[in-house]
Amino acid sequence: MTSDTERNTDNAAPFGFWLRDFRAENGRIFIKATGVWIVNDWPLWADIGRWFSYYVLVRAMSVWNHVRLKRRPRIWFTPHRPRPWYVIWAASVWAGVTFARSPEEADAAFYFEDQTIAEPPAPHHQRAFNFGCGDVSKSRVADVMEAAFGYPLKIDPLTYQGEAVEKGELNGVHDGRLVQCPRPPAPGKTYQRLIKTEDETGVARDLRTVCVGGRPVVVFAKTKPAAARFSIQNTAVSVCGPEDVFAAEELDQIARFCAAMRLDWGGLDILRERASGRLYIVDVNKTDTGPAVVLSWRDRVRATSALAAALTRLVQTH
Repeated sequence: MTSDTERNTDNAAPFGFWLRDFRAENGRIFIKATGVWIVNDWPLWADIGRWFSYYVLVRAMSVWNHVRLKRRPRIWFTPHRPRPWYVIWAASVWAGVTFARSPEEADAAFYFEDQTIAEPPAPHHQRAFNFGCGDVSKSRVADVMEAAFGYPLKIDPLTYQGEAVEKGELNGVHDGRLVQCPRPPAPGKTYQRLIKTEDETGVARDLRTVCVGGRPVVVFAKTKPAAARFSIQNTAVSVCGPEDVFAAEELDQIARFCAAMRLDWGGLDILRERASGRLYIVDVNKTDTGPAVVLSWRDRVRATSALAAALTRLVQTH
């Protein structure tokens, strides 16, 4: 069996070795860590090109940090070290973090695992983050959301009347679809209320909220046509401060949700129902990717800087 330290060393691979994380087959690309297939088309490669320019910027900041910082925070990630397309990688590099090769040489430890349901190991460090967050399945998220907010997201498809959302339990598959209830449940599927966020023009909104230390730090406000509400492609994305989007009571509710999920770092997919104004947390991404490639350069730098500062505070003061 490979040890955590050995796996972290393997994950410190140069750019070319990242290709081992993927497999191309029949016009699609398979992501090995999550088991998700994505379409291999020109829009995908355009996104990759925009992402790579951001990667170069973050790497340049890494060189600058190496010159200017006398003491850099050291973080040990286990069982995997995040690749550059994860938000926490960009925030870490921007903050001048050194990726430790063992918990003994680190200032803090992070549990980093892409699987929807897993059993985190013992943290082996007094400053340990996300080690209690092993289950981010859709049913688990819905149950915790109901407890934190006081109203339900999950439904019983056998008794619910009307349009609903059917989706798989696994994280990152983007397989949601609209169905009519009542209906018998399909194996491996969970059922939720349809949260309508769209305005009179048919534009739906999604509030991807990155939380650090259990509190919202940055909100990526995404828009797309309501007919494509389950698509990973966004029409536009902008960066907002949490206080610009959520009321004080809602920020407390989100914090209660994070505490119950034992989520110290992660991205929440939050929907605000247009008719009622209520918030619904529909997904938890403890290994969230981004920032979104359609962001302006100004917003990318703004978001990355805010997350880097929050990560530094978390590691140094927890």
